[in-house]
Amino acid sequence: MNQVSTARAAGHHTRMTLWFTSHEGPVNATVGDVTSAIGAFLCPPEYAGPRGLRALGREGTVALEAYRGSQRARSDRRIRSGQAWARAGRLPTTEPVLLVPGFMAGDWSLARLSAFLRENGWRTYRSGIHLNSGCTMLAAERLEARLEAIAERRGTRVRIVGHSLGGMMARGLAAQRPDLVSGIVTMGSPVLAPGAVHDLLGWNTRLLARLARAGVGGTMTRDCVAGDCARASWEATQAPLSSEVDYTALFSRRDGIVDWRSCLDPAAEHVEVGCSHVGMAVDPAVHDVVLDALTAQRASRRAALSDAAGPRRVGSR
Repeated sequence: MNQVSTARAAGHHTRMTLWFTSHEGPVNATVGDVTSAIGAFLCPPEYAGPRGLRALGREGTVALEAYRGSQRARSDRRIRSGQAWARAGRLPTTEPVLLVPGFMAGDWSLARLSAFLRENGWRTYRSGIHLNSGCTMLAAERLEARLEAIAERRGTRVRIVGHSLGGMMARGLAAQRPDLVSGIVTMGSPVLAPGAVHDLLGWNTRLLARLARAGVGGTMTRDCVAGDCARASWEATQAPLSSEVDYTALFSRRDGIVDWRSCLDPAAEHVEVGCSHVGMAVDPAVHDVVLDALTAQRASRRAALSDAAGPRRVGSR
């Protein structure tokens, strides 16, 4: 596994400004060989979504990744079955983690990751998203309310793990509410260019917009993918993060859905994994990386607090 260290670049924000001045208003963007409903400001020219059947073929490994996940889940159950709780290697659940699914997925897609994190001492919470196909701004508002409830119940800030679009929502919430969010881990989240995706996703967004125009509720409208709503949602993911919020971004060069380079947010620590885009949600190797990231974030935060408190005096003079 490779770690890509990336410095914060001042030019990053300058480049963003150029996009907005060169693409005024919601317009259609050409992605691959088709016209997508996604706004052009979400598709900067230096990024390009994966193309063709070869890219989709890379996503075919999700079946193997899911199989490995099911095998490990069965193995873990066999090891722990019949053992007393204290002997089963289980850790008491402590710090809260909110799991947010990706586009066209729901909480069910992260069920195995949730169970794995619980077995390793994290108190996981569902997002309440049954199918992530609606307005992102409205979904983010609901997630913010969910975060407030969890933070109040647990008496501490919450970490968020988000897959793809779910990670982008986590990034926006972390920037806006550092009082609620202590850290985020994103998996294949194209924060820098959410419109640089495979043609298939472009067609999906167009279909959702048409369904919305036909009166189907709970789907993205054109404004959500190319208008002011889309712009406001994306701008939220570009806001600077507080130094009190940890950020780890997972990416895969084998990603057949998004341009993997768009996952390399300069504000994050980058960790490369070797699986498909969809497979990040179910691959046990990725689950291990997520656990390691959460554990490292917690250790780093505790060390920072200890340093800030200074040396502890023992005894009296």
